Amino acid sequence: MKLAAGAFLAGATSRLLPASIPFCYFGAAVVFHLCAWLALLAGAGQLPRFSAGPGWPLAALHLVTLGVLVMTAIGASLQLLPVATRQPVRSTRWPAIICWLYTPGVAAVALGMGRGVPLLLGLGAAAVTLALIAYAALLAINLYGARGMPGVVAHGWAALGCLLVVLATALSLALTWLGLPLLDHATAVALHIAFAAYGFMGLLALGLSYILVPMFALSAAPDERQSITSCALVVAALALAALAAFGVAPQLLRIVAITVGSAAVALHLRQMLGALRTGMRRELGRSFTLVRIGWVLLAVSLAAALALALDAPLPGGPTLFGLTLIGGWLLTFLLGILQRILPFLASMHAARGRLRPPTPSSLSADRPLAIHFACHLTALAGLALAVVTDSPTLAALAAGVGALGATAFAVFFLVLLRRMQRPAPAA
Repeated sequence: MKLAAGAFLAGATSRLLPASIPFCYFGAAVVFHLCAWLALLAGAGQLPRFSAGPGWPLAALHLVTLGVLVMTAIGASLQLLPVATRQPVRSTRWPAIICWLYTPGVAAVALGMGRGVPLLLGLGAAAVTLALIAYAALLAINLYGARGMPGVVAHGWAALGCLLVVLATALSLALTWLGLPLLDHATAVALHIAFAAYGFMGLLALGLSYILVPMFALSAAPDERQSITSCALVVAALALAALAAFGVAPQLLRIVAITVGSAAVALHLRQMLGALRTGMRRELGRSFTLVRIGWVLLAVSLAAALALALDAPLPGGPTLFGLTLIGGWLLTFLLGILQRILPFLASMHAARGRLRPPTPSSLSADRPLAIHFACHLTALAGLALAVVTDSPTLAALAAGVGALGATAFAVFFLVLLRRMQRPAPAA
């Protein structure tokens, strides 16, 4: 019988970063989440047929990717990997420096894209790049010193490799705005999308799921061989997509890459659904409904990618693909997981110095999460309909609903912070 996935929590309190560090990342992600919907509202007129040009839709996209997804991934990985792989926290200064460098960098990138100011974009991109290079070094140190969980570690190393590709292509795209491209624009965009979404963020999401899903479901640890096989299939799919981006049999290799990626996703989801089915905790609530919806939309994003590769007559096809991939899979999945991570981590920090530590549920507020759940799914459906019908008005309404949901999520986060800081009750 395999050891339960939650067993790595033994002694986890001694391997926690100071609360200010992970909550700096998560708090910034919550703020950027709201800013992304507001930017989308400002650029609703361009959204239905958006094609990666400058403007507020591009700013909203990067507020989600850099501001919400990557911000959360950095905070979660810097905290979870030392705990999961049973190693001490080697530095608290560098995680804090990265957060304070990365956060204004993301804001400058988004504002430079939205307002069309290349200098501001360049300064922001430089800050983001430096912060991500420093994060890559910390991640490599954590992975090198890891003990156990080889499947998670394999995903981490693969994500790190993808991050280097993302940084190189982002530099090329930023220099394109300044008239100094390193790569052909179409090649750089194709590599950037694949290695950022399915590569860096996708591999981190899949890898950390092998920790988080069994931990919250109280199930046995997933089979390591299957986890490593799934990771290898993702890497193979990305390699094929890269060859296609450089013009090597582009249509054929894209189709093969999508097929191989689909096999990786099927193997991963079989393990995740098995963990949920066999776990001792069956009722995981609204948060894991979002997680399951995210998994469905991951499959839908691959179907949308296949439609694009086959040149299918899909109205607003590129925009729908981006919506299902970024807003549908990654953002929905992350928000569902974040609703679990935040109270859990807050309870661990609040437990210090208390005989009876608070439970995660006692620190959480359910009503804001219920509002966010309804608004988030309504907004995604509204955006999809706006793209299909080419309706800026519907896009604006959907973005407004999304902003309301993001506000509710921010209220949940603020309530959590306030409850975490309450003094312990008298004995």
